Amino acid sequence: MSDVRLQSWESLPVEELNPLIGRRLIWSDRMMLAHVYLKQGAIVPAHDHHNEQFTYVLSGCLRFWIGAHADAPGDTYVDVKAGDVLVIPPHVRHRAEALEDTLDVDIFDPPRQDWIDGSDAYLRAAR
Repeated sequence: MSDVRLQSWESLPVEELNPLIGRRLIWSDRMMLAHVYLKQGAIVPAHDHHNEQFTYVLSGCLRFWIGAHADAPGDTYVDVKAGDVLVIPPHVRHRAEALEDTLDVDIFDPPRQDWIDGSDAYLRAAR
């Protein structure tokens, strides 16, 4: 039982990555759960990672460009609205834009080491 812990989102500070994106993180050895706060117009630049990702939108709407479309965003995208979950397999390139103020829950397996250690420069420079 010593590994069991109770965590409150409200007890965690919001890490401001840039003026339009903030987050709170909870992780263990094998999983990561994140609240991601995106203001309308926030861009998550095209990237990929070895982690499997679930993005569950609690409020708002995110537009995702997947695969080759991530680097050349155009008319091929998927809108993920409140109540929707987008499953992104490992190594799949993706880009997102907040169409309105959005709160999403991202789940990663394994945890995103770059998010833990702050080496996620692609988010910190985003607009």
